[in-house]
Amino acid sequence: MLKRIVFACLLGWLSITGSHAQVLTDSLLIEGNYRVFHFHKPAIGQQPQSLAFVMHGSGGDGKGMMRGTEKAEQEAQATRTLLVYPDGYKRYWNECRKASPALANKEDVNEQAFFAGMIEYFERHYGIQPEQVFAVGTSGGGHMAYKLALTMPDRFRAVTAIIANLPDTDNLDCTPAGKPVPMLIINGTEDNVNPYQGGVVDLGPNMNMGRVRSTDRTFAYWAELAGYRGKPTMEKLPDTDPSDGRTVERHTYLAKGKPEVVLLKVIGGKHDYPKDIDVHVEALRFFQRQLR
Repeated sequence: MLKRIVFACLLGWLSITGSHAQVLTDSLLIEGNYRVFHFHKPAIGQQPQSLAFVMHGSGGDGKGMMRGTEKAEQEAQATRTLLVYPDGYKRYWNECRKASPALANKEDVNEQAFFAGMIEYFERHYGIQPEQVFAVGTSGGGHMAYKLALTMPDRFRAVTAIIANLPDTDNLDCTPAGKPVPMLIINGTEDNVNPYQGGVVDLGPNMNMGRVRSTDRTFAYWAELAGYRGKPTMEKLPDTDPSDGRTVERHTYLAKGKPEVVLLKVIGGKHDYPKDIDVHVEALRFFQRQLR
């Protein structure tokens, strides 16, 4: 597969103000398509060890995802993690929802080759450790995160999906490898796009993405795959912003010798980020726990 990957020339870079490092943009030629990704250039003397892909939602792009991740970038720098923000194919991912009318799905673009190529790129050019690769995605990017966990579990140490449920069984066109992966899910109970109780995901005219499972079924899938039975532990997180009408519960499966599986249940949460937590910082801390 990787033989078909040709490293493309550097597309360009730009400087941004503030404390951020230089932003670099590069691409890989994957089966005839240039696939683009963005990242902050590591500071001299701060070689990263871990790699974390941060995936945008349907209709977005990688640079858009970079806005609002200042705290996550600080967390990443402290843990020697390089955050990479890839672009979907024409703003969408070829994830696992069979009903998706996106061109990425219709043309069946090879996402696995893209991510495998990026891992090789950052291992070669920045010395990241291939056993310390992670992925976090929001909405459609959360579905891409699920696809990586389902189909490439040996390449990802842990995965986080935000405001996304697994496709229902009749809407799943990925073949799961059947291997457990540490998983963090962050979903809101009042989400009218990704219904917490499951149902149809409709993104607007000509963008019906088909049915998804409920959050409980999604959580149970990963927990059962990891070998857990019974109920998880539960704790209520501090309500740091009482004005937003939301609270967060942490439901955790954790046992020696088994992958950690966690649900952050945002009570009253919609199809957005809660204010009581920084979802990307939570993801990075979850990832770091898997390295202990």
